[in-house]
Amino acid sequence: MHHHTRREFLWQTWVGSTLVCSIVEGWRDLLRAQDPPAPRYDLLVKGGRVIDPSQGLSAERDIAISGHNIAHVASAIPESEARQVLNASGKIVTPGLIDIHVHVYDGVAPLGIPADPTCVAKGVTTVVDAGSAGAHTFPGFRKYVINVVDTRVYALLNISVVGQSTLSTDNPYGELLDLRYANPKLAIRTIENNRDVILGVKIRLTRNIAGDHDLAALKLAREAADAVQLPLMVHIGGSYSPLKDILALLKKGDVITHSFRGGDGGILDDNGRILPEVRSAVARGVRLDIGHGAGSFSFDTAEKALRQDLLPGTISSDVHQFNINGPVFDLATTLSKFLHLGLTLEQVIELAQK
Repeated sequence: MHHHTRREFLWQTWVGSTLVCSIVEGWRDLLRAQDPPAPRYDLLVKGGRVIDPSQGLSAERDIAISGHNIAHVASAIPESEARQVLNASGKIVTPGLIDIHVHVYDGVAPLGIPADPTCVAKGVTTVVDAGSAGAHTFPGFRKYVINVVDTRVYALLNISVVGQSTLSTDNPYGELLDLRYANPKLAIRTIENNRDVILGVKIRLTRNIAGDHDLAALKLAREAADAVQLPLMVHIGGSYSPLKDILALLKKGDVITHSFRGGDGGILDDNGRILPEVRSAVARGVRLDIGHGAGSFSFDTAEKALRQDLLPGTISSDVHQFNINGPVFDLATTLSKFLHLGLTLEQVIELAQK
């Protein structure tokens, strides 16, 4: 009988184990070759009507998403190429909506509401808070709202240092009744320190906010806006001074909000015709924004303006504490009203993408 030496035993063991490993690896390679490839995309939004004004697109499309990015848009993308498939058949798919007039300084400005439940949860991924904060209150707005919410929040800085922190249902006194609160120097400094998120200057000119010195306040806001080369947004209606005098101080890129409101101080004359000063302002590049608000939109004004071929430059909601449960609800509801006024779906989506 042959007795294996220790060297022979180790050699045979090594050869055997190597052979087994080779066979196992071979089977693994074979199984891998038969496995389907890993999906290319994380999410496939399939069969929705895609409306993207920036691309001139309004058609049924599939959208593939990888991570946080749109990876591919096509007429038909196989479901096998995505880890998850969302059936969007019969639904409208758009880029995130933009609302350039909201109030989301929750807990400080009386109008303020939480940003995420009222904006990004409603399809509005980017908003501009229109003057809730002034120079003295903006640091808190940035720290406790802009820097922490999921909604992308920009701001228009109120020319009043206290922002919109004074006026409420129980305290009907606005932020500019004392003109000393309008401080261009502090506004300029605050904007220069926050240019990544502040897009312009906001002023409200209603009588209970700016009193009889509305034009003086507007000139101070103009001074600040010009110094930082950013636009003004002006809240009109119910002002001491006539609209034509207010418009005379506005330049290309400035915005009139609540432009389709009813009542005095609006864009129509007593016969329902567009004021010539409004036509002139639009011609030189002043934008008309809707800013629906609690009482700053009139179907009658809108119908008359549209019949005279005067379209808004943007549709915004002015959603806040006193209209979130009606009549505004959200930006989508405001857009729907313009469908009833005769605009196409493509038009209203485009007016919420600027």
